[in-house]
Amino acid sequence: MTPVVSIIMGSTSDLPVMEKAAKFLNEMEIPFEMHALSAHRTPAEVEAFAKGAKDRGIKVIIAAAGMAAHLCGVIASMTTVPVIGVPINSSLDGMDALLAIVQMPPGIPVATVGINGALNAGILAVQILSTGDEKLQEKLALYKDELKKKIVKANAELAGITYKFKTN
Repeated sequence: MTPVVSIIMGSTSDLPVMEKAAKFLNEMEIPFEMHALSAHRTPAEVEAFAKGAKDRGIKVIIAAAGMAAHLCGVIASMTTVPVIGVPINSSLDGMDALLAIVQMPPGIPVATVGINGALNAGILAVQILSTGDEKLQEKLALYKDELKKKIVKANAELAGITYKFKTN
């Protein structure tokens, strides 16, 4: 299998968050790779990865970073492949990473999900990939239908809970 999505994290301490994206990609049967790369500790490796991603067949990059969160923007500056940034809550409740990722300069866009929002990053990656793939769009539709069913079930369960002053 040749990967079409890369999941990049600043260190393996980000794995508990990023595995949500990996599990979703796996569920959708999308080949992906995972790497730990640091914009500050391994800049040459980050550059080689970013500049070679498109030629290796990578179509979307999901990059996670905490604190100063330079990884996402550095990768985006060196490739035309779409980059989705996942701010990691490692300090300042993740606000430092969120603001660093979302505030890219003109010409260096990074799609940004919420703090620790790796699942949404995985879903967005699949939505990007599905623009030219009807079967993948069908899988996404089924996934979203399951989300609706969970809420319907939750409401049915809530209806069974009684309180003296509960009106529904």
